[in-house]
Order: sequence, then C-alpha cells, then structure tokens
Amino acid sequence: MAARTGRPRGFDRDAALEQAMLLFWERGYDTVSIRDLTEAMGITAPSLYTAFSDKQSLFEEAVEAYARRYGAYIQEAIETEPTAYRAVRRLLAQAAIQQTLPGRPAGCLILNGATNHTTASGSIAADLRARRTQTSSLIEGMILADIERRELPADTDAHALATFSVAVWQGLSQLARDGHDRQDLEDVVATAMTTWPTGNP
Repeated sequence: MAARTGRPRGFDRDAALEQAMLLFWERGYDTVSIRDLTEAMGITAPSLYTAFSDKQSLFEEAVEAYARRYGAYIQEAIETEPTAYRAVRRLLAQAAIQQTLPGRPAGCLILNGATNHTTASGSIAADLRARRTQTSSLIEGMILADIERRELPADTDAHALATFSVAVWQGLSQLARDGHDRQDLEDVVATAMTTWPTGNP
C-alpha cells in the first residue's frame, strides 16, 4: 500500500500557521528551512506543500496573520487618532508593547522578516518594504492634513517628519531584538515625540 502524503489526521491549519509565523518572526525568511518549518509545525513536508503550496506562500500567509494579530495597531492608530502627532505617538507606544511581548519573538516580523535577503527572496523583501512604505505614506498624508488645518507649522517638512517617525518605529524593533526591555523602548518613544514641531495638540 502506498504511503499517505496528505495532511495528518487532526491537522489544525491555524495552529500550524501560528508556529510557522513564530519561526519566521524569530529568524526571518531566508534562514528558515522547510525542515525547520515541518518540525515547528508538527507536519511532514508533503503536508506543508498540500496546505500552503510552498515556503514563500506560507511566509506570505504568515505575514498576513501577523499583521492581523500583532500589527493591527498600526492601522488603528492612523485611522482613529485625529492628528498625526497623536497617531504616531500611539503607533510607537503600541510598537514598544508589541515588540517586547512575553513569550513571543522580540521585534517585528514586518520590519525584520527579510533584512538580509538573497536574490531568490527579493520579492519577499519587496513586499515587506512596500508595507513599511505604505505606513510612511499614510503618516505623511496625516502630517500634510495637519499643516493644512494649521495643527502644525506651515514650514513643517512632512516627508522628513514621516521618515523620521518610521525610522524610530524600525529602530524600536532592532532595540527589542538586541535585548532592550519595554521601558527602554518607551523612553525612546517619549524622547522622539519631543522633537515634533511645536503646535501639536
């Protein structure tokens, strides 16, 4: 009788995806092998391919799961806060919490998932970069709106301020991965927000 190569009995796709997400979050895309994934997910390689097609598709789905479960604070801050200052302050404050969660890898999957990528994983790095760029663009749009409403000085450089904000966001992730605790990150956020142009609420 031929060996079965489908999903194991009782296969929990969501639980397997969670384990893959945690592994990618901790180690990044390129350093994780199919063997690493199957061991973490508790399935065979054929089962992985049946459920997720391939490693890249699995990573892309893991990033989407991460964005929903751990990265929703980004969109929430931008959509719910009335000014750019308050949106960025909330985004960075939440990042300090999310990037130092007990029992979870330090840092951010979207920021660190493909830092040192190979040519073969260029599309993975490009997708993560596009996500970061979108955040910067949304912040810049809020800053421009605040300038129009005179919430910020007319000579505020919206692009530079948005870039600075994203640089702090990315820096928090690296600090977390280097072992800094939440208080350290919160101190960085507090200092960064003092550099905003006067006139913020």
